[in-house]
Amino acid sequence: MAKRDANALNTHTHYSVASAHSLAESPRAMPPTTAELFDRLLTDGDDTTAGNYFVANYPPFSFWDKDKVAEVRAVIASPAPQGTPLGVYFHIPFCRKRCHFCYFRVYTDKNADDIKGYLDHGMRELEMYAHTPRIAGRKPKFVYFGGGTPSYLSVAQLTSLTDRMKALLSWDEVEEVAFEAEPGTLTEAKLTALRQIGVTRLSLGVENFDKHILEINGRAHREDEIYRAYNFARSVGFPQINIDLIAGMVEETDENWQRNIAKLIELQPDSVTIYQMEVPFNTGIFKQMQAEGKLVAPVACWHTKRRWVNEAFTALEQNGYTVTSATTAVRDPQKTKFVYRDELWKGADLLGLGVASFSHLGGVHFQNLPDFESYSAAVEKGELPIGRAMRTTTEEQLIRELILQLKLGRVSRSYFTEKFSVDVSQRFDAQFAELKRRGLLTESGDWLVLDRSALLKIDVILHAFFLPQHQNARYT
Repeated sequence: MAKRDANALNTHTHYSVASAHSLAESPRAMPPTTAELFDRLLTDGDDTTAGNYFVANYPPFSFWDKDKVAEVRAVIASPAPQGTPLGVYFHIPFCRKRCHFCYFRVYTDKNADDIKGYLDHGMRELEMYAHTPRIAGRKPKFVYFGGGTPSYLSVAQLTSLTDRMKALLSWDEVEEVAFEAEPGTLTEAKLTALRQIGVTRLSLGVENFDKHILEINGRAHREDEIYRAYNFARSVGFPQINIDLIAGMVEETDENWQRNIAKLIELQPDSVTIYQMEVPFNTGIFKQMQAEGKLVAPVACWHTKRRWVNEAFTALEQNGYTVTSATTAVRDPQKTKFVYRDELWKGADLLGLGVASFSHLGGVHFQNLPDFESYSAAVEKGELPIGRAMRTTTEEQLIRELILQLKLGRVSRSYFTEKFSVDVSQRFDAQFAELKRRGLLTESGDWLVLDRSALLKIDVILHAFFLPQHQNARYT
């Protein structure tokens, strides 16, 4: 379970996680110049301290409000503009074990009846949306199962769930069905069923190939289960197998990281996703830090994490891979796509189902209620289980797409001119000029291109593109 790209990305356990890189300053202070802002962002402390750093959406989640839930009812009351892609995300919050670094909404104490009830509620939620003008008659372009651990479900549960989903919203035009899996929960029978269901992108939450590192960080699976699951998956014939790794886990070393890279090259997955370790406030690692009175997390520092990601990407490139985002390398960029991410980052509609899930419809962001009981109770009453929402302005929509697409390492100026009638190189002239001055960005025809060192720090750099009222705010 390491999915920051999923569900616009993170189904947080609660709503009050502070950003590790918030730019706290006195309300009376003069606004910093662009150069000063970049100085602050790019010279942030090297130690890993508690908090979220990963930018998954915009505006910051802390600006979403429970009093704005009526905005959702308004947007679903009207049909979507012609040609708007639709995606569906389903959150499966069950796990064998909670990882020490996990900050998602997950449960390890639910029995079969609880799981059945949850899946039933998810389908009742989808049914409510399927009858609204915004969703009725539309066919999803992409479907994503995130967690938690979607592969925790049995073959019978997975088959029943997807059959019911297809009956409510046809998968006839689906280009990608992405599915997160924990290696230890996969059998050949389950992988065969996933392929028959229509899964095209299987993402294995490996995180590390070392038994000790997995154990000390609270992962449920072990090294031998990784290879067994991977080989089974290859034999079943998934079009795309992705392996997730995390750089900087507790007790990770240079030697271990080089072994991880060697294992990737040996296995040759279709895509590799590498995240830099963070320690949000609701993780087991942070609770341990509190108990010991420590401010610095017992994980690698930012310099080391960025170096390790760069070493992995460099080795993958030397073995035929192409780096396609700040976190991703793929073997064949012509064949291996990530439809969920790419459509979402271009403003597609996303309908998120299940506890704490995030949605985006017609410029309205919203998140479901954040716990099992309140979510279930709302659906039982026939109510949409929405906890908070925000309607974005056109400018905020432009910034959202710009900062998310910057995570791909390059943005097309003509894309924003055509869609928003805005020349982003002029609108954000100060930011782009400062990136150029620092040697972090170049121009190539229509494209604004970030170099590798900028990509490795992209989540702090993006704050420079936030509107002033969002720069000093808590992110989540």
